[in-house]
Amino acid sequence: MLSRRGFLAATASAAVLRGAVLTPKIRIDRALNGKDVDRPPFSYWHHFLDEDKPPESHAQSTLAFHTKFRTDLVKVMSDYPYPKPQSGEWYDLKIEENPFPQQIRALELIEEGLNGKVYFIETIFNPWNVAEKLSSPEKVRALKEEKPQKLLAALEIIAESEAHHARRAQEAGADGIFLAIANAQPGVMSEEDYAKFSEPFDKLVLQAASSAPLNVLHLHCDARFSDKLYIDRFYQGWPAAAINYTLYSGIALAEARRKYNGVIMSGLDERKYRSLTDGDLKDQKTSAQAAAGAKLILAPGCSVPNDATDDELLKLPKLLRA
Repeated sequence: MLSRRGFLAATASAAVLRGAVLTPKIRIDRALNGKDVDRPPFSYWHHFLDEDKPPESHAQSTLAFHTKFRTDLVKVMSDYPYPKPQSGEWYDLKIEENPFPQQIRALELIEEGLNGKVYFIETIFNPWNVAEKLSSPEKVRALKEEKPQKLLAALEIIAESEAHHARRAQEAGADGIFLAIANAQPGVMSEEDYAKFSEPFDKLVLQAASSAPLNVLHLHCDARFSDKLYIDRFYQGWPAAAINYTLYSGIALAEARRKYNGVIMSGLDERKYRSLTDGDLKDQKTSAQAAAGAKLILAPGCSVPNDATDDELLKLPKLLRA
């Protein structure tokens, strides 16, 4: 016989699953804890190409995108450039207390606009990627071969600066960081080189946000180099609630679930997103739920195409009845 307490708990759970009280935050919270949801929480994002615009414009674009497409999680783009040294080589850097002041202002405005109703996370590109943007991929690789200690010192400075930014992002209201790692794959660097020249600095940045509830590891896969990832390195030992990676990496969601107990943030094919039919989206959603289970945020493995139309992007929230 069901006890009164059990009956009340079951009734409350049923009310939640009927959608009576489910908000985007509650839906995300239940996914984080592996509890049933009325539907999988979802998100997607693209670049607004506004790095030359003021933070007010960036915040407005972010909020308008969320409002129009009704995402459960706001993944904030962060395309403002890291400050270059005033003189000397690109790697003659100093620790920056506030490397992205425009982005921090945008986060404050986004926090104000969302009014605590939706989680939002700040994108941070890992130190290796920042080094490539300060110079070029070729110059970073050359420095690694010719003056590895110079490169290690520069990467540590970038990491310390980004750690400052991660803390400032939380103070501005962000619920975590989306750490974009684009070099944990063959063809970009060996696994041994990733372990030496990137992993310690990536962890340093993420550790600065370790108290946040919704850190995400984004493992970017560039098909020009390889369709593989060193994903086994990321299942344990990182203060992140979720891993985001692409379907075309060849790593089945069921395989990731067997090895990983956190939230899997994946399931949608960003490369073919513009041509996906309602049936395709339904199939991808169903497959992701079956493979990842309750700890799922339905999302692409990278940004959806910047030129995707509103009608194309609205297919998913309409399917989910968001």
